[in-house]
Amino acid sequence: MAGALTLAPPASAQSATPSGKIMRIIVPYAPGGPIDVTARLMAERVKDTLGTVIIENRPGGGGNIGVDALAKAPPDGLTLGIAAVATHAINPWLYSKMPYNAASDFAPITQMVRVPNVLVMNADTARRLNINSVADLIKYAKANPAKLNYASGGNGSAGHLAGELFKAQAGIFALHIPYNGGNPAQLALLSGQVDFNFDNLATASSNIKAGKLKALAVTTARRSAALPDVPAVAETLKGFEIDTWWGLVAPAATPKDVVAKLSAAFVAALNSAEAKTRFGMLMAEPVASTPEQFGAFMKSELAKYKKVVKTSGARVD
Repeated sequence: MAGALTLAPPASAQSATPSGKIMRIIVPYAPGGPIDVTARLMAERVKDTLGTVIIENRPGGGGNIGVDALAKAPPDGLTLGIAAVATHAINPWLYSKMPYNAASDFAPITQMVRVPNVLVMNADTARRLNINSVADLIKYAKANPAKLNYASGGNGSAGHLAGELFKAQAGIFALHIPYNGGNPAQLALLSGQVDFNFDNLATASSNIKAGKLKALAVTTARRSAALPDVPAVAETLKGFEIDTWWGLVAPAATPKDVVAKLSAAFVAALNSAEAKTRFGMLMAEPVASTPEQFGAFMKSELAKYKKVVKTSGARVD
């Protein structure tokens, strides 16, 4: 199986799944990315409790292909999958036709991760325009209408939607320039072709530390431990919060007692010192939650992005 990681359970393992059966976690993205890495870490951490776990990568369709496979899997507790901000909050409003229902086709298990995004400017541009804070950026944009632009990895991307939410809440205009992926967008910012970006903290951190990018704010509700001296956008724009997250879900009809056992095992893994350390290397924060908490969170995110996507005018098909 392409991209699979097989972990054999020890003889003493007390499995929450039928004896001798193999559990799989469907990752709807290619191997090697942060979501894949964290899923593999979780698979390793729960093997003593749940037995053999494999990771099955099913990329494509913006994550929709793998998530659709999960939705249609038998609800026996042996097939789990990743629910991400794209697949369960953004895509339902970006695509005119969805192969699954994000609100009703899944049983939440636990949120896994929250990754801050960061509002960054080209450092030379920030010095030239005398912009040192979110308030400065808003003030400049209002005094100089239509002079600012920002890049993203494409229409409907996290960076695009963060930019549109920021513009709406700040009451400013900045031209959106979509690129074919996050790396070209970052290169455009570094070369001074665009003025600011909303980038993934893990991607932007090295250039922030090198002084090539100026971090104005993180997009989480509170400051990030990775950049404790950088304020949150919400300190200037009350209620602003937009970040990258993902977690574990099962097919909707999975029995509640099975969901409870799975949640307990993965929450324990997320709370381990190893998970916190290794997730921290990805600029990611482990977020352990109950099935009810994760379900309520996904519901609120789905509602939030309906408005954000509509405001942006982004469509994929």
